[in-house]
Amino acid sequence: MQEPTTNALVSPEGSLEILSNYEVSRLKDRSEGGLYRLFRQCALAVLNTGVETDDCKTLMESHADFDVRLVPQPRGLKLELVNAPAHAFVDGEMLRAIREHLFSVLRDIIYSNTIPQSLSGFRRDNSEDLTNLVFHILRNAGVLEAGRQPDLVVCWGGHSISHAEYQYSKEIGHQLGLRGLSIITGCGPGAMKGPMKGATIGHAKQRVKNGRYIGMTEPGIIGAEAPNPIVNELVIMPDIEKRLEAFIRCGHGVIVFPGGVGTAEEILYLLGILLHPDNADLPFPVVFTGTRENSEYFEMIDKFIRTALGDAAASKYEIIIDDPARVAQAMKKGIKEVETFRRAMQDAYYFNWMLKIDAVFQLPFEPDHDNMRALELHRDQPVHLIAANLRKAFSGIVAGNVKESGIRRIQEKGPFEIAGDPSLIKPLEAMLEQFVAQNRMKLPGSTAYSPCYRIVSGTA
Repeated sequence: MQEPTTNALVSPEGSLEILSNYEVSRLKDRSEGGLYRLFRQCALAVLNTGVETDDCKTLMESHADFDVRLVPQPRGLKLELVNAPAHAFVDGEMLRAIREHLFSVLRDIIYSNTIPQSLSGFRRDNSEDLTNLVFHILRNAGVLEAGRQPDLVVCWGGHSISHAEYQYSKEIGHQLGLRGLSIITGCGPGAMKGPMKGATIGHAKQRVKNGRYIGMTEPGIIGAEAPNPIVNELVIMPDIEKRLEAFIRCGHGVIVFPGGVGTAEEILYLLGILLHPDNADLPFPVVFTGTRENSEYFEMIDKFIRTALGDAAASKYEIIIDDPARVAQAMKKGIKEVETFRRAMQDAYYFNWMLKIDAVFQLPFEPDHDNMRALELHRDQPVHLIAANLRKAFSGIVAGNVKESGIRRIQEKGPFEIAGDPSLIKPLEAMLEQFVAQNRMKLPGSTAYSPCYRIVSGTA
């Protein structure tokens, strides 16, 4: 059945009320180098806030007649929406949160695509320049608050989780909220929504009026993980690498819930950075947690990490099962250590400048068939680079599962091939098989999962 749609003229809410002629022309440009298609895709995703889907391609196709147009006004700017999803409106008025998110999309797309030109001598392959770009985007979005004590907990986990797992993630958020901590997630459903929802109750009980529920996403994933209704600050980073760096630079600790390949990608990114020799002494609390029924899941994750990266990697996190209060206490204690360290080193609370991130974690990885087949999955490299290349493998599978471009590539050329050292490939294959068996590749109720990858023998 065709979903009800509506037409509307929408005024700005929150940010970016005026645009230059150059910015308007780029947003209207429907060619390959223009921003129209990107803006339309992200705007449609935001209009589906609260709708649980994990197929960006299907979302785009089901709203093929949707359009968004810029309407210059004497006192600023409005957006004309054509055939927009009706559930984004109440009594003919767009929900305020969705209106805020819509103009956050506009703000971030415009800024991300103009700031590199304004930064003197900006180089897209330079680590410091890429970190500065992440900083500028976050500052422009209002995420960085200079006078605020460290309180941001990054919560990672699957969008495809059971009801019991969701309830547990919500109780974790509740315990964090009771301790005055705020939440950053990938902004979608499941383990991204649960901690935020729980934190709202904890904050209400403690009369915390400035609780933050930050959703950090990127254009390739937002259609598959539309913002959940709790998000009160939405940021769209240019790509997955800058999104992951933004999490670690502005967050003060990380909690990981059970998830699938996207969560594995995040874990490997984080561990790869923490394993860099320059980061050996930087405090950064990391807790893996889940219900008692999840204990085998984390045994699997821990075994994979120890096999692939060694016991040193496992020393970077703590596993706490079925104890929300203890998780929150550990995070509160760890963040206090972060605060003490940064004060002593005169590093900013709001942005972790001291963290060393190798360029291999920052340069965008394009998950196509050639690049996936050529991944350097071998032991003859430093351990943090093994983590970086394993991260790329999972990133490619995420693209093949939920991103429009990845899904199209799989449809055209078949599954991605992944090859490498058997000591890395075999554990990788075993974990992927468990993700499939546990239904962690797709949302519950989706059609049966068809793998977008194929493990092949021999090295690349």
